[in-house]
Amino acid sequence: MMAFDEATLHFYASEAPVYTASGKDGSFKHLEPFLDRLPAGASILELGCGGGYDAAFMLARGFDVHATDGVPEMADTAEARIGRPVAVMRFDQLDAEEQFDAVVAAAALLHVPRDSLGDVLGRVWRALKPGGWHIASFKAGGTEGRDRLGRHFNYLSPQQAEQYYREAGDWQSLEIAASIGGGYDGAQGPWIAVTVQKHA
Repeated sequence: MMAFDEATLHFYASEAPVYTASGKDGSFKHLEPFLDRLPAGASILELGCGGGYDAAFMLARGFDVHATDGVPEMADTAEARIGRPVAVMRFDQLDAEEQFDAVVAAAALLHVPRDSLGDVLGRVWRALKPGGWHIASFKAGGTEGRDRLGRHFNYLSPQQAEQYYREAGDWQSLEIAASIGGGYDGAQGPWIAVTVQKHA
């Protein structure tokens, strides 16, 4: 199976103006404590940057941010917000090797079909420098499927997330935080945030 879902990409392309103008009043809630772990000026790859809110926050903190999104319409919006280029790149096109101090994927990797998730997480691991950090947030639930808007989600349980990450690379540490939150569809439900560090 491909590492992306065509219907989900089409949804974000068609909904980009509304999606990027609504919902977020600030950065991903786990982002600030995550950034506190990084050295000043660290190079950060952002996957699925959406409207560029988190990229703007990281840039304001003085980090070297490389924002990407798999949907051109999203990338254009983010580019306008942050005033610097945003690359159009799907997760399966990531081929960097030990290039970044951190990889941030807020509400992004949750769309990767499960049978491709291991490959994508392996790409994240390879993109990190030794000792580099990665954070990603996922809608939880345990059963892969679609929401009422037709978007595909892998809906990982904490145990499933840990298994996928453990199999994808040699991590020095792995933390999973569970919470309840909302989304663009207006529904409240379980979320998890996964924070990992690559062995130095």
